[in-house]
Amino acid sequence: MGVNLEFENKLWEMADKLRGNIQPSDYKDVVLGLIFLKYISDSFEEKYNELVAEGEGFEEDRDAYMADNIFFVPPSARWGFIKKSAKQSTIGQIIDEAMITIERENKSLKGVLPKNYARPELDKTKLGELIDLFSFNLGSKEAKAQDVLGRVYEYFLGKFGSSEGEFYTPPSIVKLLVGMIEPYKGRVYDPCCGSGGMFVQSARFVEEHQGRKDDIYIYGQEYTANTWKLCKMNLAIRGIDGNLGNRDADTFGNDLHKNLRIFPTSIILNQGIITDIKRWIG
Repeated sequence: MGVNLEFENKLWEMADKLRGNIQPSDYKDVVLGLIFLKYISDSFEEKYNELVAEGEGFEEDRDAYMADNIFFVPPSARWGFIKKSAKQSTIGQIIDEAMITIERENKSLKGVLPKNYARPELDKTKLGELIDLFSFNLGSKEAKAQDVLGRVYEYFLGKFGSSEGEFYTPPSIVKLLVGMIEPYKGRVYDPCCGSGGMFVQSARFVEEHQGRKDDIYIYGQEYTANTWKLCKMNLAIRGIDGNLGNRDADTFGNDLHKNLRIFPTSIILNQGIITDIKRWIG
């Protein structure tokens, strides 16, 4: 629990660093991008050190990371380099370039990561101070088990989401609903998927019952662009393969899954209201 307490105690301190020209509702987007960058860098470094210890010379081999579902992080995007550059006036550009490089190396992240840290209204001194606050290891097994990225999103959405008109289903309710539905296998579809909490809990349910994540097939759609990107990030760091369409879109006005057919084993998850299709057609 040490990581958990340390992490949560720093969240408001992080947001407080950003006071200035950007809106409070934008705090979460700035912090979440850095959280993701730190997370994949920590996971990479953990694997990197293992490969170095093995002494086979595979520490810069991309395939060695893909085999364990770990994103390959180029040197200019690794957290050590980012933190060393934190006091530079060009830190915003350095982070944007890091995001671009990671997307180039990992095709599943193309067009997903935030790349607006160089914008003038984001104070670069404050950004550097924010980077210095990331002293904890987000790539540890304990941090991964605690759904760090999703929980940070929930924190900032709870603090600032009301100004954006957004709503999210509390994690405790999500876990209860998924437990009631028991998605052991089949298609899981959420037409208003938000940051992907329902998908994460469904995958976790399968694994807790001796199944595999690929026993379920994830389909979703989300109207808000930043939230759609966050869901892509959320699934990516967990190795969950999901089809969220090629972009954000309104499910009612622009269905991105027109050819998706719902079978008896499928489950619809929607804004915390879950309907088991078997009751409809069984």
